[in-house]
Order: sequence, then C-alpha cells, then structure tokens
Amino acid sequence: MLQSATPETGTKTPAIPTVPEVERALLDKLTYLAAADLATVEKAIAYARLKHAAQTRSSGEPYYTHPVEVAGIIADMNLDLATILTAILHDTVEDTDATLEDVEKNFGADVAQLVDGVSKLSKIESKTVEGKQAENFRKLVLAMSEDIRVLLVKLADRLHNMRTLHHVPKIEKRQRIAAETLEIYAPLAERVGVHAIKEELEDLSFGHLKPEARESITARLSFLRSEGTDVVDDIIQHLTKILKDAGINADISGREKTRYSIWKKMQRKNVAFEQLSDIMAFRVVVGTVAECYHVLGVIHSAFPTVPGRFKDYISTPKPNGYKSIHTTVLGPHNQRIEIQIRTKEMHEEADLGVAAHWAYKSGKGAAAEDLKKFRWLRDLLDILDADKKPEDFLENTKLSLFQDMVYCFTPKGDVIELPNGATPIDFAYSIHSNVGDRTVSAKINGRIAPLNSKLANGDQVEILTQKNQTPSPTWERFVVTGKAKSAIRRFIRIQQRDQYIQLGRAMMQKIFKAEGYDYIDKALQPIVGQFKTENLDDVFAGIGQGNLAAREIFKILFPSHRSDTAAAQQKKIQPLADPFDKAKKSGAALPIKGLIPGMAVHYARCCHPLPGDRIVGIVTTGKGVTVHTIDCETLETFADTPERWLDVSWNDGSEQTKEIQVGRLNITITNEPGSLANLSTVIAKNGGNITNLKITNRSTDFWDMFVDVGVADTKHLSNVMAALRATACVLSVERARGR
Repeated sequence: MLQSATPETGTKTPAIPTVPEVERALLDKLTYLAAADLATVEKAIAYARLKHAAQTRSSGEPYYTHPVEVAGIIADMNLDLATILTAILHDTVEDTDATLEDVEKNFGADVAQLVDGVSKLSKIESKTVEGKQAENFRKLVLAMSEDIRVLLVKLADRLHNMRTLHHVPKIEKRQRIAAETLEIYAPLAERVGVHAIKEELEDLSFGHLKPEARESITARLSFLRSEGTDVVDDIIQHLTKILKDAGINADISGREKTRYSIWKKMQRKNVAFEQLSDIMAFRVVVGTVAECYHVLGVIHSAFPTVPGRFKDYISTPKPNGYKSIHTTVLGPHNQRIEIQIRTKEMHEEADLGVAAHWAYKSGKGAAAEDLKKFRWLRDLLDILDADKKPEDFLENTKLSLFQDMVYCFTPKGDVIELPNGATPIDFAYSIHSNVGDRTVSAKINGRIAPLNSKLANGDQVEILTQKNQTPSPTWERFVVTGKAKSAIRRFIRIQQRDQYIQLGRAMMQKIFKAEGYDYIDKALQPIVGQFKTENLDDVFAGIGQGNLAAREIFKILFPSHRSDTAAAQQKKIQPLADPFDKAKKSGAALPIKGLIPGMAVHYARCCHPLPGDRIVGIVTTGKGVTVHTIDCETLETFADTPERWLDVSWNDGSEQTKEIQVGRLNITITNEPGSLANLSTVIAKNGGNITNLKITNRSTDFWDMFVDVGVADTKHLSNVMAALRATACVLSVERARGR
C-alpha cells in the first residue's frame, strides 16, 4: 500500500528537545531562503512537533522528526518555501487533529492544497492489499497531475521511510514496501529526472529484497576499490592530459555504478560479476555544449569505440529533460570504460531533474505549463481514464514506467519515447488516444510496415488514420505500452458490453415468443433486484455473455408456466432449418451486421460461415455467441440443449454487408513451377485475398491444400471458385467443411 511512515502511539509522551539536531540540520540547509521564510519554517516545525507530540516511530524517535527529515531532502533540491512547509506538515492532517483549515490559516492556501495532495491517502475499502495499493496509486497520480511538487515531496517521504525501514520489525512488511518502492517510486523518480533519489531508492530496496546479492556485490566492489585505485586515477589522469592537450579545461571524475544496476546487468546478460568490464563510469563536465562535442571528438580520436554504445541525449534529450553524451571506449588499459560528457547545468539537472529548474524556485508558479513537458504523466492520466479497475491501472502503469526505452520520431521531428518492443500502434497511442483508435496503417522510415512491427531507435514513424476506423481486438496481442493496452481494453469492454446487451435482449425475446408471451423490457424488472444488478442492461449483458440462462430467467418470471413437453420434444427432432425459415418470415432473427468478430460474436472455424449462408448462433458461457452454418456437423453436439440456440441473420434485409469474411477452400493443384503463382494471381484478380495457406498432402504430381480467402459473401467466393476451376493448374476446388 502506498503510504507514509505509519505513526505508532507510545504509552507516554516522550521528552522533546527544544532544538534537536534534526531541526538544526534542516535550518542549516535553508540558507538560500530569506530570514522571514526561515521564521515560517521554524513555525511549521513547532506546529508539527506539537501535533505529533504523542507519536513515535518504529525506531523509538519522536515521529515529528520524520517530516523534518523529509524537508531536509527537499532542501537538498533547493526547492521553494511552500514545498519545504508541505514536507514538514504533510502528515499532520492525516495523523493528528490538525485540519486543512488550520494549515491554510497558519501557512496559506498554496501549502494547504499541497498538504492535501501529499498527506497519507484515505483508507480505501478493499479486500486485498493489491487493491489498496492500486487505488492509492490512482489518487497519487491525480494529485501529482495538479502539481508536480506533490510527487517530489512524496518521493522524499518514501526515501526517508526507506532509510529507516530496517526499524520495521516484520520482514514481510519490509519486503512489501521495498518491492513497491522498486516497482513504482524509483521509476517515478527517474521520470522526473531525480536520479540521486532514484538510485538511492533502488539500492535501499535491493538491500531488503536481495540482501545476500547486495552484500556480495558490495564486498567485490570494496576489493576492486582497494586493488584498482591506481587504475581509476590513471584513467582520470590520462583523460585529463589528452583533453588539456586539446585546449579543453574539464572536471573529470570516476563514479562507481550502483549495486542494483550492476546486479540488473548481471541478470540481464546472465554473466558473473567478474565478467563485467564497465562497472565504472567516468564523467567529463565542461562549460558549453560545443565543448561537449569537442571532448567527444578528442576521446573518439584517442581510443577505439565500442559499437552500439553511443547515445547523444544532448541533441535528443530524454523526456524527463536529461541531457548528456554517453559513449563507451577501450581505454588506456584496454578496458571498456563508459564516459558521460555534459555541461555543469546538465550535471545539476542529471541529479535533481525537474527540481533543478522548477518554476517555483523563482516564485513564478507555473505548474500547469511545466506539467505539459511531461508526456508520460499525461499518458498516466489517459490510462487512469481508460482503466475501469484500479488493478488494471496499476498493471498498465508499471508497463509504462518500468521498461528500457527506444526513441522514435514523428514526421515533424518530435521525439516519442517508447519501451523496447513497441509497435506503430504504441506510437500512435502515445501521440493521442484518438490517433491510436483511428490507425489503419503506418510508415516506418517512409515505407509501409505491418502494425505489429517492432520499432528501433531513430525510426521515423508516420501514422495513417481513417475517421471511421476502430481498434482491433487483435492489437492487444502485440502492443506493449500501458496506454495502448488500456485504451484497446476499454474499447473492447464497451463494445462487448453493448453487444452482449443486444444478444441478451434478443434471447429473452426468443423465449417469450416461443412460450406465447408478448415481450417488453418492463417484464424483466423484478430480476434486477433478485440478481443484485444495477439495471436491466446488466441482466441482458449476463445473458448475452452466457453467464445467465435465458430459460432459467423465464422460469423465475413465470414459475407456474409449463411448456408443452411434446412440443418441446418435437422441437428437438424437427429439421434444423425449420426454425430459421420461421424466423426469416417473422423477422425474429437477430442481425449480426456491425457486430465486431472476436467480441460478443465469434465465427466458427469448423465451417467458416459467410454472408449468404444460412446460419445459427450457439451461446457459449462467458464468450457470447458462436456462429455456424446451418449444415455444420458440429451442431449435432448441441441438439440436446435447444436453449443455447439463437436465431441470427447476417443483416436486417435493408442492405448487403460489405464486411470481409474468411472462406476456406480445399484445392488440388498440379506440382509444377508457377502453379502457386497462378493460384494466387487468379484469386487476386477476382477480388479475393489469401489470409492463410496450409499444404495437407504432397506427391510427385499433385498438392492438396487448404486456402483461406477473404471475400465479401458466398457469391463472391463462388466467383473465385469458378475462376480457379477454369485455371489449367487447378484440378479441383471445393469449399472446405468441418475443418
């Protein structure tokens, strides 16, 4: 569950020092504030000390030291007075008798609003911890969308909780909080560019989740540090000399990679610690952007480069604002060394991210404008809007936050950040949900490409749309971003429900008519309360989905009604076509025109029905209706369950459907050069499209095969078959049945 440190009430009020060390440490960090502002900070500390007086932490310390420590972390980012005050007061409203009105009266409306966003989230009624975590995270996203400072304080709050997590007695609780930190808070810190906090959160979580692995890496790093000091110093001296010879003054330092990043690399590459060659990163800090590229040229001239390990985040910054040049070379000792080149401003932003240039530091206050820079946050809000269940939102958010990235371009040159494995559909949804919904095709680097193509770094992607296009349910199989998945699932959920309602109503109408009753929706109203549903649509949806039986509902409505047993038996043995002749005359059949295949309606693969075929629907529990041709042999298995049969038709008779369906042909061709080419040419010339081909038998002279052809209806398929029969290399063509 997303939470601040939970205060624990002691048996007696602890002695509170007047000016404890933690307070003095905070005030010493706030030298950038005016004297009047420092007085306000002292007032806030006194307020927090008073309100939290009866509370202690798991460590036994006075609880109010926690928010003061959080304020210290915020002060390290040089953030404004309102954010400092928010950090000090963020738990008072939730955990004490303080109110937002009190906070506003004493510290202003801006601070009260921030405290409201950051204070511990309300208790959520949920049966599972996962549900609480997901619902709380939804609220956090909404709060930080209003003001990004909410997230900065929340990250500082979590960082201090992680620093003191070892005081929590239960190991299960420690591991749960550490896992949550690693999955949610560390990626969020990276997204706003606060890398110092992100790395510490990862390392602390790593220590609680994989303590033995962390200790092992720590020991090995200590050994290398003692053995390799001369090597690191030698590399720094060597880099300093070649840059000085080139007339460049630079600040060069060597930095050990974090234990967690080393462990991740070991897991990703499946290698031992000894096989890693780049556990050190060397940083070159210069004065200007031009000098960054000058340094790059000098280093590449002096050392061989490692292919595929160069990234220019200056010309193409990360969405969180991170700028730097990364390159890997074979250094002075023929070791692979990673070098990061940046300016002083870039170096500051690399550690503090958005906090390094936050508008509130200068008192301008432009939260809404600054928020526009964070496309990922807008994406989270879109996911929040699309996902019905909190758990789905949490899952899709993790997809968006916790993956390595590729960077692609729009035709106008805008950079779109996507996770590895992303497709043009993911790209389209990252631009806007409406663009994703209306996508029909895509061009990658100027060439038409399949929608399931995986994008690579530097690809230019152009999305082609149509006004009436809708998402395909098949897209969900290959998209990888949370935003795309949630949008597609939302569309499917809405469409499926509408279609289930339509099917459910038709099934009830069928039962009423068969038993001699006139149907009206009002007759089913008593069922709503009995099944504890909100409205009739919920009942119809349950029937259409196959989770509720239309016959059983009819029996509940008319308990004294008795069907004619002889008539019922007659229905079982009468020719299958008879009910559909009757339905055709009465117009009682349900038109399936416009229903999207794969949702509430599925076309049986045993008979591949086409418009023009006489069809019947079979209700399948949890899946809706499967459509068969009237002469499909599979229907014999449903002869004893007539209540599952549903009269369906292709359309309402007003016009013919234009949708493309798949018909299956059983074809025998001669085994000679060009036969397959002739076959596909004839099908194409007659307006058909081969969607699948399977060779079932090969001999010296002949090939037997199944060919799936996209056609409009049975007449279209007959034309294709006639053309194939007139082709010399085709010996026989029949429509496949029961396959």
